[in-house]
Amino acid sequence: MRVADVLKSKGSNDVHTIRPRASVQQLVDLLVEHNIGATVVSEDGEQLAGIISERDVVRLLHDGDTSLQTSVGDVMTTELHVCEPSDSLDDLMRLMTEQRIRHVPVVREGRLAGLVSIGDAVKARMGELEFERDQLSGYVTGAQ
Repeated sequence: MRVADVLKSKGSNDVHTIRPRASVQQLVDLLVEHNIGATVVSEDGEQLAGIISERDVVRLLHDGDTSLQTSVGDVMTTELHVCEPSDSLDDLMRLMTEQRIRHVPVVREGRLAGLVSIGDAVKARMGELEFERDQLSGYVTGAQ
């Protein structure tokens, strides 16, 4: 299975982005409104400046900055790990595990094409395993 298959199974390739100059309060509002855990930081919705997640907000608060007017650009993660639609699901899951990240932007020709969460990856992998189980069960019982 490829990352493109995971994006396709999600249904919509809409990726919510936020500008670096937006406030953390605006970020929190976006995360709550769309029930998401992270978003890509981008000026134009295509070029990646960074990524920001719930974890980043928690770190901000832990460090004593209680101002939700802090800019996203001051808090975002700029060391990005990305994948491409042609990458395998196994490679994506390995990247997430090794880097201890839960969201990976998908880029196509340098432009944002999607965002895959660890939940998306696990759901896709579970679907693969269930399909294999059903195929093996059908083979064993002769009910193909």
